[in-house]
Amino acid sequence: MTASTASTATLRRAIFPRAGVLTDAMLILGGALFVAVFAQISIRLPFTPVPITGQTFAVLLVGGAFGTVCGSLSMGLYILMGLIGLPVYADHAHGWDIVSGATGGYIFGFLVAGAVVGYLADKGWDQRFATAGTMMLIGNTFIFLCGCIWLQHVLHTSLGDTLKFGLYPFVPGEILKLYLAAALLPGAWTLVRKIRS
Repeated sequence: MTASTASTATLRRAIFPRAGVLTDAMLILGGALFVAVFAQISIRLPFTPVPITGQTFAVLLVGGAFGTVCGSLSMGLYILMGLIGLPVYADHAHGWDIVSGATGGYIFGFLVAGAVVGYLADKGWDQRFATAGTMMLIGNTFIFLCGCIWLQHVLHTSLGDTLKFGLYPFVPGEILKLYLAAALLPGAWTLVRKIRS
């Protein structure tokens, strides 16, 4: 492992150490499209307007790989793409009705999570499984916090019903996604270090 790789903050910088504006723009677009693809892995539940999707996995992975700036910009671009009519939200949905509806809080939670996870990745939390797992859990907490607050506002439900509709059904899947994302980032670092050594 070279000294430059050892001090590199994120995978984005390790793989593209001299990235310019064009490279970063392509990565930001790629990150937004990555989330859009995983949004289409969607399972509707009969008792809640919130679907099970692959979005949270993709959001956490992009934030962890890209860092604060590019991670949050990717999520901002993803939200903007849906707002202007591109079918990037779950089930190919798009538009203001989705963002202002029951799932809008989760979508804006992606922006917060992209920034928070990116910030922790900038501090090196993505390089070991234990810290990467904690980083993913923190990011996921922000997604569901934003999501549940807005869901309660839209549905006018009690706290208990909000958690029943917006959190509890998703916990098993989120644990699996957190574990996978937390394993992928240190694994990618190992591969980068082997290539550069």
